[in-house]
Parts: sequence; C-alpha cells; structure tokens
Amino acid sequence: MPPYPFTAVVGLDDLRLALLLNAVSPAVGGVLVRGEKGTAKSTIVRALAAVLPQIAVVPGCRFSCDPAAPDPACPDGPHATGVPAQAAGRSHPARLVELPVGATEDRLVGSLDLEKVLASGVAAYEPGLLAAAHRGLLYVDEVNLLHDHLVDLLLDAAAMGVAHVEREGVSVRHAARFLLVGTMNPEEGELRPQLLDRFGLTVEVRASRDPAERAEVVRRRLAYEADPEGFAAAWEQVDKETAARIEAARALLPSVTLPDSELLRITRVCAAFEVDGMRADLVTARAATALAAWAGRDVVIAEDVRQAAMLALPHRRRRHPFDAPGLDEERLDEAMDDGDEDPDPGPGSGGPGPDDGTPNPPHQPSDPRADAAPESAPGGSPGQAGQADREAAPAASPDQQDSRPGGAKPSRSASERESSAREQAPATPTEPFKARLLQVEGVGTGAEGRRSRARACGGRSVGARPGARGLHLIATVHAAAPQQVARGRREGALRLRSEDLREPIREGREGNLVLFVVDASGSMAARQRMAAVKGAILSLLLDAYQRRDKVGLVTFRGRDAEVALPPTWSVDAGAARLTSLPTGGRTPLAAGLLQAADVLRVERMRDPSRRPLVLVVTDGRATHASHSKDPLADTRRAAAHLHQAVAALGGTAVVVDCESGPVRLGLAARLAADLGGDHLPLTDLAADALTAAVHGNRPRPDRKAA
Repeated sequence: MPPYPFTAVVGLDDLRLALLLNAVSPAVGGVLVRGEKGTAKSTIVRALAAVLPQIAVVPGCRFSCDPAAPDPACPDGPHATGVPAQAAGRSHPARLVELPVGATEDRLVGSLDLEKVLASGVAAYEPGLLAAAHRGLLYVDEVNLLHDHLVDLLLDAAAMGVAHVEREGVSVRHAARFLLVGTMNPEEGELRPQLLDRFGLTVEVRASRDPAERAEVVRRRLAYEADPEGFAAAWEQVDKETAARIEAARALLPSVTLPDSELLRITRVCAAFEVDGMRADLVTARAATALAAWAGRDVVIAEDVRQAAMLALPHRRRRHPFDAPGLDEERLDEAMDDGDEDPDPGPGSGGPGPDDGTPNPPHQPSDPRADAAPESAPGGSPGQAGQADREAAPAASPDQQDSRPGGAKPSRSASERESSAREQAPATPTEPFKARLLQVEGVGTGAEGRRSRARACGGRSVGARPGARGLHLIATVHAAAPQQVARGRREGALRLRSEDLREPIREGREGNLVLFVVDASGSMAARQRMAAVKGAILSLLLDAYQRRDKVGLVTFRGRDAEVALPPTWSVDAGAARLTSLPTGGRTPLAAGLLQAADVLRVERMRDPSRRPLVLVVTDGRATHASHSKDPLADTRRAAAHLHQAVAALGGTAVVVDCESGPVRLGLAARLAADLGGDHLPLTDLAADALTAAVHGNRPRPDRKAA
C-alpha cells in the first residue's frame, strides 16, 4: 500500500514547514512534534520520506556513502573519491528508519556480529539503526517514552553527524547525518529540558475546530482507504513538485547570505526571551537561512527570522517542567522591531541627541518578568511555612477540636457544622524546593529510570550469565578457556561455541510509581498548612519528573476519597490537579488508604514490574468512619490492607507528617507503623534538611507510635 501523500494532509501548516526546513537543511537539528492523539503526526512524518529527493550510494556500502564524497572513515571503505554519481553508484529513495520505543542500545548504535565471531574468531561490527538512517529520515514515535540514555545517544549523533561505537572489542566511527523527527503526546510525560533543547524546532499540533476542515480530513482519509493507489496517483504530481522544490532549495542554500542586521535581530530576539545557551541563536539562524532558500531567495529577511523564531524558541523557554510551552507573539514582534528605529527620548531624559556623536549604549533586553505579578517570598521550606502558620493563626480548626484527647467536643450550632464542612478555596502552593531522594527498598526489575536500584539493560555490570543478549567478553573467554585443549585450539585462535556465550547482568536504576495519597480535609487547611503541603508535593512531583517515575494522586476529604489523577507519566497534569485541589470537611483517612490500595491493584495488572512508592501526606487524624463508629479502628484496618497491597508489588510506603503546632498527637507516626513504612516529618522533606541521623539517602526511620 502506498503511503498517504505528503501534500494531501489537511492543515498542519507549521509542522509541514518545519519538516520541509529540515529536509532543506538537516543542520537545523530535527523536529519535535507535540500534540494530542489522532492528529496525523505519524502520517505526515511517514509521508515526508516519499518527497525527499533520491540519493546516490556506493554499491555494497552498508552506510549509504555518497559516491561523489564518500566518508573517508567509512568502516566499509575506503571508497574511490570524486566519482560522479551518474558514473558510479546507484540511486534509491531516501530511507525512512523507525526507532521503536523498546529498542536496545545494541539495536541503535550496532554491536558485535556474533555469527562472524563464532565462525572466524574475528571481531566484526554489525551496523545499527543510526547507520541505516544516514542520509535519510530517522523517526522516533513516542520519543518521551524512550530510555534517556538512548535519547542522549540519538541526539549526540544527530548534532555531530557522526556515531562513535565503543563496545565489546569494537571501535567504530561512521557518518550519521539524518533528518530526525520525534513525536510525543504531552499527556504521557515530558522530555527533560536538556533533551528538549537538542531538538532544533518544535511544533504543537491540535485537531482543527473548524467543522469544514475536519470534514475535509475525513473525506480524504476515507478516499485513501477506499483506493490507496488511485488516491496516491491523484497527488503524485504535487508531491513531485514538492520534491523538486526541496532539491532546488538544497542547491541554493550554500549561496544564501545572512546580513548582519538580521543576525543582530536573531540574537536580540533570543536575548529578549532569555533562552539558555547559544543553541537557540544558531538554530534560528540556520532555520531562517533554510526559509530563504525554500522561498527561492539568496538573502535572509526579517520575516524569515520571525517564522524561524516561532519554531525554534517555544520549547527552549521552559525552565521548569510545569511551565507551559509557547511564545508570546506580541513580545516577539516587540523584540523584532526593537532597535529598528531610534526611540524618542522623553523630555528631561538626559539621553544623547541623535547628532551629538555619542555612541548609543548596547540594547538591554527587557525583563519578561517585569510586568508579572509579585511572587511570594521564596521561603519554600516546609519548616518556614509551618512556623509562619503557627504565628499567623493560633486557633484550632473544628476538625482539630473533634480529635482532641479525651474526645471532648465543644458544642456547635448546625450552621457552624455546615460551615466547617464547606469547601474552602484552593490554597496557593509555596515555592518548590529540591526534595530528598526517597527510594523503594530492594532491587527491582522495572522500566529504566533514576530512582531505585534495579536489574536493567543499562548500568554497571555486576556479573554474567549464559545468554547472547549482549556479550560479556571477559566472562565468555573465561567460560571458553578450559575447553580449548579438548577443542584442538590452534595458536593465535580462540575456539568459541554458543554455550560459551555470556551476557552481562547489569544493575542500574528504575522508575517507580509514586502514588500520592493526600489529606485535603479541614484540618489540613487550618493555619494555611495546605500551602506548605502543596509546595512539598510539587517538589516531589518535580523530583518524580527528573527520575522518570509514573505519578498518581489520590485525595480524601469530607466523606470519601477519589482518584484525582490515575497513574500517568505526565507530572504537569499532576501539578495542575494539585494546584486546583480544594480543601475542607472531615477526614476520611480510611477511605483514602483503601482507594490507594485499589489503585495499586489495578496498576499491578497493567504494569506488574513497576514497584510503588506510596507517599501518604497527612497529619494522621481521622474524623470520619464509613464502616464503624470508630475512625481509628477503620484507619488501622485500611492501613493493614494497603500494607499488603504495597508489599505484594515490592514497594515502600512513607508517611509525610504534616502535623504542626505546640500540641502534637503523633498519629502520623502510628499510621507509618501500621503501614510498615517510614515516618518523615514535612520539615525534613527538603534535601538540605538532612541530618547526621539520616543514613545515606533513606528517610529517617521513625515508627514509634504515640
């Protein structure tokens, strides 16, 4: 079946332009496509390969060397140089190589050719996907779910145009220049900012809200499915014209000039948006040059700079994983125009006149935060927030009065009881801080991440076992050595058999399921405590983002608990739910624990190898019971049930104690003991709050019940 034609895709103008610019100039650095599911991301990327010009290759070269200028270090070389493509070589369409999410490092960069090793005893290199993609298109669907070390390797090769392979006795360097395209759904998690910056351009795609345009999308798709060959034939001529225009733009590109005035405009725009580093300036300059070539011009103009900045800057403005990507077009226009005309100094400004001969001072970009609302003081430490709360409002909340020792309750009117149960406005979180590392005990086998110890595909080698998934060279030689006499070994040759092969056992880090179980009752809202709690949880969410964890959020208040966020890789979704979380009402602690156990039960069926880290954020007070008249008894039974669910998945529970004030009941420590987990005061959650009593990275064990 022919691929869907590139020019037949409806809409997606920005994405189409970004792909074409990279086709004209791969030095732009690739495209990251972000968008919701079902928006033709994969369709248009796969269609792009069909409009790329054909390439001439050296016959028999596994690395697709150009006969006119072959790679002098090609492992299949040396090849004759300076041979015209028409006289030597053959032409074939540009190759589309897809990198699956489950690919290994061996598959990406290549590895030892075990067949040749066993047959001839010679260490031979088997090329990987980077070699196959040279001079073509490398497509990574769901790039945000790819292992971090693979993304690093991929982007390094794309930036340098060369792949270096050093593994198991193989040392190879080969050219790897390709058009890199990655697609992702932000709901499934973000890329780290360092990796985002390595993509040249980024495009946000959304389904059209115009009924007529949506109807045209459906109409064309149905026509393609009914007659793929006929539909492709109808668009063949338009695709050929696009391919010819790409080839013409490539030929024109070396002669395109970037005037100093436009270069200064580029640097002025990048400085105005305070992007980190210089990669944004370089990418914008390359994209603007490619735009000029695509338009058939040999000089870059201001509109080229503006369009390039719209594609190159949005993802580089993200300094925090909870920041939304995007670019303020009004600010962009101001930065573009700034400096084109001399500003009119106001009366009494003291500035030099236009003809006084004094050089103008260098332009100072405006601070994008100057017009922002003043932020709260950066004292995001939980301890500071708790101290401020104690000084601000010494009175206890009605829910706190309900749980006083002795069970004494002050008399309250019906209106007062209704007021205490009423939902309060969401508290604004305090500033996030660097959270300490909380780990799951033991060694797991889950997906690669950065939190807990695990047997993994990457990481350091801690042993060897029989197998051929990779090669542990030393262990293989040790296994074969005692058999050499019996096998009639000749001098200078090592006779290997399949039973000698050993694969490495590696220990790395895994990502966990960090499940937050958050008390949102009235007692947590007392003294503005919820602001500090939300700030602490935001800090833990940021930590989970950096360690490649899945996150989930269970909240409880009033009479019941709810799953505010099912387990997901999208920590920014968790941050959004947390920020808007209301508080108030009684404390159904048992319901929250039971709801958390149910989430783990469902997750165990979906992802049984992912171990959970359950963080129960509460002061430990329970004022509502669903199954008996004793909230404390209900809570202890629910804690035992959650303890079993956590243990079945090999996980760990930690109770983050939010209790503050001069009178403390110690109920959170008792809850930690019932959960078989650790007790961690909220004030000890920050990384700089570690003391000599804390051993390594483990939280301080404090299971002493009140």
